[in-house]
Amino acid sequence: MKGTNLNLSFSLEKIYENANFEINDLDKVGVVGVNGAGKTTLFKVILHEQELDSGKISVLNKRIGYLPQEIILDDKDITVFDYIMAGRPIKKLESELVKLYDKVAVAPLNEQNKLLKEISKTQSKLEYYDYYQAENIMLKIIDDMKIDASMLDMKLCDLSGGQKSKVAFARLLYSNPEILLLDEPTNHLDVTTRSYITNYLKNYRGMVLIISHDVEFLNSIVNKIMYINKSNHSISIYEGNYDVYKKKLAHEQELKEKRIIEEEKEIKRLEEFIDKARKASQTNHALKKMGKDREHKLAQKLASLETRDKKYSKLKLNIKPNREGSKIPLKVNNITFHYENKDNLYNNLSFMISNRERFLIVGENGVGKSTLLKLIIGRLKPTTGSIWYGNKTDIAYYAQELELLDLNKNILENIDTKDYSERELRTILGRFLFYGDDVFKKVGVLSPGEKARIALCKILLTKANLLILDEPTNHLDPETQKIIGENFKNYEGTIIVVSHNPSFASEIGINRMLILPTGKITNYSDEKLNYYYELNKE
Repeated sequence: MKGTNLNLSFSLEKIYENANFEINDLDKVGVVGVNGAGKTTLFKVILHEQELDSGKISVLNKRIGYLPQEIILDDKDITVFDYIMAGRPIKKLESELVKLYDKVAVAPLNEQNKLLKEISKTQSKLEYYDYYQAENIMLKIIDDMKIDASMLDMKLCDLSGGQKSKVAFARLLYSNPEILLLDEPTNHLDVTTRSYITNYLKNYRGMVLIISHDVEFLNSIVNKIMYINKSNHSISIYEGNYDVYKKKLAHEQELKEKRIIEEEKEIKRLEEFIDKARKASQTNHALKKMGKDREHKLAQKLASLETRDKKYSKLKLNIKPNREGSKIPLKVNNITFHYENKDNLYNNLSFMISNRERFLIVGENGVGKSTLLKLIIGRLKPTTGSIWYGNKTDIAYYAQELELLDLNKNILENIDTKDYSERELRTILGRFLFYGDDVFKKVGVLSPGEKARIALCKILLTKANLLILDEPTNHLDPETQKIIGENFKNYEGTIIVVSHNPSFASEIGINRMLILPTGKITNYSDEKLNYYYELNKE
């Protein structure tokens, strides 16, 4: 794949300016850059969903598979099985082939050659998709990814976020692409599925481009990093994994800063000499002439002076509860729950949370982690049992799929509350990197990372003393993850969290963890989080 002289702007905002890159057929490439640099936009250009102002990207007619960050369904009633099967358009191609044979049977001689070429082309596509073995291939992928047979007849829209991500990846693999474009592929995934995907991508005989904030995932797969620089709108390729790239970039920036400092010193010396020459007597022709020469040299220096990369603002998060919570904020008493016509997710599950505790819920995709949080906040009711709250318990909830945001309202409308003036809200939004007219953008057009920041902002505004967090680090860059991790660590309240992010769990100081579906509660350790699925088998 080769990008040549890419130029793209949205209104007055430049995305790429004469950007170039080249990657090889078997490269595994991590695509990185700050929010808004143009990472997802690059994927849209490759997929012909976004036109460049000028320049081109050449992919040599290779078949491209794309896993978006958000799974958007056109058909709300599609089943898991039908969704995966649609990864290979075999039925459509077979139907086209029948029509072509019908046409060629009655076509005049002068049209038959054209139709025969179309038949050959369609037949080649069917052979590429291995249509005789396609169903067996699909079933093997389903089995390898441990997608339960009972899930296949379910509607895709009824699945958890992690289950949707797993199914979407299975469909992508089944589609048999030559190039994979993956946008945050590990969001929502349990450890088992993540491990399978990591191994699959390591051994994948094709090109892979991965946009990810998951540093560990990138380090284990990629051999190159594509860095999209928002400051100068360029694209650079670095050999090595993410950690190697960070060291190389830091070294480049250090050398660049030294060059700029030396150039600035030289410019200052020239300016001082020119000023001295201008003030000299008109009869001092030699000094005047030297001053003119220095003016010419100064103009050249200023024109070629490197510019420092812009320092982008960091999210400022400072969540404080309005009041001290109850000594026992929450008790879950012998709850049982199941969805209609489904088996129980929990049987007589009980636990008690202490004030200021950090409580982690873990388990493979589909065991009911998000459902348990929805039971705790009252969006669902237990089949049997009860959930008790302390009389000083104030709850705030962060939803995994960000479904609490109103996509048809703008940012300001989404966080509007009577407790704050518009001026105060806009100041707070500034801490979450939404400035000026940004606050009037419709939430529906924002990136998942931007939506995540709004959801965090809503939590800050509640000043709750019990935070219920469902995968709060998904969609966020490593720096922002660290900021919220530090803040939650110092938060003077209680946290119940679902997360598959070990570094985040360690950062906030987890005390205990609940392992589903067993209902076992154990003291926290990194090792137990990484291997909780083994504990499920006990």
